[in-house]
Amino acid sequence: MKLKTTPVKLDGGEANIHVLRNRHGIPEITANTVADLMRGLGWVHANDRQMQTLLTRILIQGRAAELLKADDGLIEVDTYMRRMNFLPDPQEQVARIEPGARTAMDAYVSGFNDWMADNGPVFEFKLMGYRRPEPYSTIDCLRLAKVFGFLGLADIQANMEKFLVEMIQKGLPEEKLMELFPYLTDPVDKALIGQVRLSPPLVPSAVEWLNRLPRINASNNWAVAGRHTRSGFPILCGDPHLEINRLPNVWQEVILRLPGNTMMGVSIPGIPGLIIGRSKYLAWSATYAYMDMLDYRIERCRIGQYYRKDGWKPFTVREETIKIKNKPAIRIMIYENENGLLEGDPHREGHYLAMGWSCAKGCGADIFDTLFGLMEAKNVHSAMTLFRQLKSVAMNWVCADVGGNIGYQMSGRHFKRPKGISGLLPHAGWEKQFDCLGFSDPDDLPNVYNPPEGIIATANQDLNYLGRSNPINLCMGPYRADRIVELLETGSGLDVVYMKDMHYDLYSLQAERLMRIIGPLLPDTDNGRVLKAWDLRYHADSTGAMLFESVYRAIIDVVFGDHGFGREVVNHILSETSLFNDYYANLDRILEKQSSAWFDGQTREALFKQGVNEGLRVDPKTYGSSRSIILAHLLFGGRLPRFFGFDYGPITLPGCRATIPQGQIFKNAGRLTTFSPTYRFVADLATDEIHTNIAGGPSDRPFSRWYICDLKNWYEGNYKVLR
Repeated sequence: MKLKTTPVKLDGGEANIHVLRNRHGIPEITANTVADLMRGLGWVHANDRQMQTLLTRILIQGRAAELLKADDGLIEVDTYMRRMNFLPDPQEQVARIEPGARTAMDAYVSGFNDWMADNGPVFEFKLMGYRRPEPYSTIDCLRLAKVFGFLGLADIQANMEKFLVEMIQKGLPEEKLMELFPYLTDPVDKALIGQVRLSPPLVPSAVEWLNRLPRINASNNWAVAGRHTRSGFPILCGDPHLEINRLPNVWQEVILRLPGNTMMGVSIPGIPGLIIGRSKYLAWSATYAYMDMLDYRIERCRIGQYYRKDGWKPFTVREETIKIKNKPAIRIMIYENENGLLEGDPHREGHYLAMGWSCAKGCGADIFDTLFGLMEAKNVHSAMTLFRQLKSVAMNWVCADVGGNIGYQMSGRHFKRPKGISGLLPHAGWEKQFDCLGFSDPDDLPNVYNPPEGIIATANQDLNYLGRSNPINLCMGPYRADRIVELLETGSGLDVVYMKDMHYDLYSLQAERLMRIIGPLLPDTDNGRVLKAWDLRYHADSTGAMLFESVYRAIIDVVFGDHGFGREVVNHILSETSLFNDYYANLDRILEKQSSAWFDGQTREALFKQGVNEGLRVDPKTYGSSRSIILAHLLFGGRLPRFFGFDYGPITLPGCRATIPQGQIFKNAGRLTTFSPTYRFVADLATDEIHTNIAGGPSDRPFSRWYICDLKNWYEGNYKVLR
């Protein structure tokens, strides 16, 4: 039995579970209990998103080379996943799940496995010889949820911290480092850091596979109190930014109906519950918090041991076997100590980094206690309490309720560090004064309840001022959040239509601020006049936007290339990594200064003028001419002729790094990737509706009418209404 166009009845614990597709193709599940509701959701995820769910499981288990194909990239992915061991304590975490949540999770996996028993694997897996998938399990749910809390989140911080080590090793002056990283307060031991051997990055083919996993990079969410709205009730909006150039979309929209309550929003296939959405009482949305959840230490190693002042100590050694399809298996050895996972071979004498992740152990169950708690939460205060107790995922949660309340709460667990230690630099593992002092109190995390201004907006900016524990030391710029607040403060009689227009606003406050400096330096040439007349909006047909990007890039080359890293390094950062896309505001902060160590004694205007002249020496084109992307099938993307319908495009991605619809296009280890709004929703708490669109559709079946059924709405700014 499969879900097509006619309703389906499933056996539930107390009564039948009813599943149907509405006219948008979105599954609607009706049941009498939460457990039966989750049984229906598991069945739906197997029906609509089996390929996505099981491919994700194979990758995060570290079994892709065994079950899919003997590919070098997959072998490296498997090695990475086995090393990370994202769920080292599965049985302990299962035991910690609250009884009601555990019952619902068991029902979810039963529903998924019931569908699999009746229908078997999808044809993509059969083509690859993966014909007998193991039953889905509660541990699979836990592992996926924890990986979601690391990839694209904590690992971005790791990449920047290792780049900081490289800058020190290359002799970048300390004064420049301190300007570039304002939260860097540590003593810099250049001699010790200079001895660190960094592990090589993952090969491009491995990165390509890892990018198929759910990775939240950035997002917007905001809530406005009823005194500002036409309806007199709060309005909440969200638009999570993830990789857009993929099919299916990371999210699946669902509607979940219980007696007396209906929940609508998006789920992640493989995980029970709603991540973002609303109930009869409450609406909530999430953005990445940019919390520092990592702690790097330097370990001095030899003959498989690490140094301490009272002698050399043995590492804890874990052996993993990587099975490879039709080839001999390989064995890997993983070394760990009290500071975390060693990134190197301790049998080769030298200094290596050990990475500690605040959620490596003792986390996982909290995710599901929170997700199921949200189904019962009646107000913002209850939701904030749930989010505050959520350790495994660092998010900015904004919520609103029918009682008129709005609130914000950061979730996550971060290390409590000694005074003066920022977490940005690795310190000697054998020096106890650098040891973490446990974890910060969740009550000290940034939060606000019914702020006097009646507006809350988060867009990955620095929110340390709303708490006491300073969990952020690297984050995105304030431009998107500031633009959201600006539009909310200047609008009158705010309503759903106004919020939809905000979702598609292409005005850049970053460009506004930098053009105050660039504008007076522009020459009286064709390109100079076009840029001077630019309206600061990133429309696809804008030549001004293209010229600004060229000038901005040239100024970065001059200031940070010629006077810092070298242009080759700058080009690599901007072209082959995500570091610039996440942390560009660190550069802007310096560019806006009247004087800086980075200017090497020259005036800012002289350096900018050089960049302006270089940047304008281009043939003018429209901004959209270099913004084409293909939405590629997770498994067969780019491998089949376009007419088969697995891939879709090209489309022109709107926006830029600092616009509300953040349309970022970049390469990561040679692979083109993106982050942009994958899902948009607006909830006016005066109604029982949400207005949404999504970059894709409910199904991962390329030949289904529901594969990309909402993509046109997403692209053109049209919203469907769900009740």
